[in-house]
Amino acid sequence: MPAPTDAWPPAPHFHDDSGAVRFWVQTVDGRHVGASVSRQTLHFRFRAAMGGDDALASYLGHKAEIDAAVLRRLANGSLEPVMLREPDLSAPIKR
Repeated sequence: MPAPTDAWPPAPHFHDDSGAVRFWVQTVDGRHVGASVSRQTLHFRFRAAMGGDDALASYLGHKAEIDAAVLRRLANGSLEPVMLREPDLSAPIKR
């Protein structure tokens, strides 16, 4: 956890050991909830390259959609930290 003098929430970043982008989403009540999405999920959903820098760029380019998926998971009872999977980011069905 960052020291009290560090900015909160921390900036989104690629975590090499887990192979995922870690980020925080603000909920409607103002809390910041930790979440992550793997580089594989970003690759398959958004056609991102498999490198860490590319995964972070893909997250930043699709931040609104990814953050909305975290909020949906929370609304459905998920606990922090939320780990997004491919089905969480599926394209909406067009009718």
